[in-house]
Amino acid sequence: MTAVSAYRRIAVIDIGKTNAKVVVLDAETGGEIAVVKTSNGVLKTSPYPHYDVDRLWDFILGALKGFATAPGFDAISITTHGASAVLLDADGHLALPVLDYEHLYPQAIQDAYRQLRPAFAETFSPRLSGGLNVGAQIHYQKSTFPEEFTRVAAILTYPQYWALRLTGVAANEVTSLGCHTDLWNPTTGTYSSLVDTLGIRTLMAPVRSAFDTLGPVLPALSANIGLAAPVPVYCGIHDSNASLLPHLVENEAPFAVVSTGTWVINFAVGGDLLHLDPQRDALANVDAYGRAVPSSRFMGGREFEILAAQISTATPEAIEAALQATIEKGIMLLPNVVEGSGPFPGKKMRWIGDASATGAERLAAVNLYLALMTEACLGLIGAKGPIFVEGPFALNRPYLVVLSALMNTDVIALAGSTGTSQGAALLTGIRPPIAAGNKPVRSELAGLIRYRQAWRDGV
Repeated sequence: MTAVSAYRRIAVIDIGKTNAKVVVLDAETGGEIAVVKTSNGVLKTSPYPHYDVDRLWDFILGALKGFATAPGFDAISITTHGASAVLLDADGHLALPVLDYEHLYPQAIQDAYRQLRPAFAETFSPRLSGGLNVGAQIHYQKSTFPEEFTRVAAILTYPQYWALRLTGVAANEVTSLGCHTDLWNPTTGTYSSLVDTLGIRTLMAPVRSAFDTLGPVLPALSANIGLAAPVPVYCGIHDSNASLLPHLVENEAPFAVVSTGTWVINFAVGGDLLHLDPQRDALANVDAYGRAVPSSRFMGGREFEILAAQISTATPEAIEAALQATIEKGIMLLPNVVEGSGPFPGKKMRWIGDASATGAERLAAVNLYLALMTEACLGLIGAKGPIFVEGPFALNRPYLVVLSALMNTDVIALAGSTGTSQGAALLTGIRPPIAAGNKPVRSELAGLIRYRQAWRDGV
């Protein structure tokens, strides 16, 4: 890999499901020097809900232009959400729009795909809703739009699509391929049988390491952005695996990482791969080194957004102060706010004991709910050791307090808005410290064990 001293600043393109940003990081400290953000919406127009990649591209170029002189950057890395594939024609244009993974397909399409997909023992990928299995997306596109699909010349995972636009080099990469796609066999490190079942093996772009430099920014783009010298572009990585990467570099197993955003993705490094329950959204992800990692998830960020919009606001201090009263009164929220994924499939949201609850108590119950859901997810994957929390929930002290009390272990909240950008920057070979100055949260809450049991009984 590149020497630590090779770069001073790294620009990271970081596209999440809800928001996108371009960040410039200091190569020595890993700290954010500059950042611009935009919302990442879905176009509801024909032929199906899809991502506005043209708007995102304009945003990326504008950000890179703005950062080219101040603060400047000398390498580019990329991270995006998973569950997305890009179908390109022979000219490198979209053969079909980039499908929104939350789009639900007709039942006949779903039933047909269920007959095609490999067993969990081959892919460690559970059957998920909509297009969360990328194989289901490709099957839907091929079945529903056969004429357009005949023009497909290459299939790329999502981070690598942006790398292609920057460098002209097409690639795929294992963290996105191994992200519940049904297309990857993590035990053999090769494509699953589904790529042949779908007849797409020859369409799949070459698999490259996340750590590979695909090439410099194309000359015309480089001039447009205003780069004074060639800037290398790294292959890129799935966002949750970007969050995991710094920990793989810095820590020894066992430990857990809770990566939060739209999704709460849980990794148990040193956990149990053999007893994963695909019916409860437990699966294997594949890390940047190609190794299978027990994982679980629920849509916690989206759930928090929905609930926060419904409940009157309160300060974090007021919410934390309300935790004890909320536990004593038995005010609780049962899953699921967002249905279709998570450790308790088929359950519908239900409040208990909230009739006279204050806004702070209801928000305390929301944090208890999110921590209990996280605990359930960590239990499914055999998590042990300290827990590192990344992303927006790392700034949510009431959640951290409850999670520490439930798990009876240190919970380390990592500074910065998200770990994905810092993790993607590590692809360039830098090795910044990731947890310096972060004091663990270690807490106890009276009555929490009884509350947890009542919550579980309610579920």
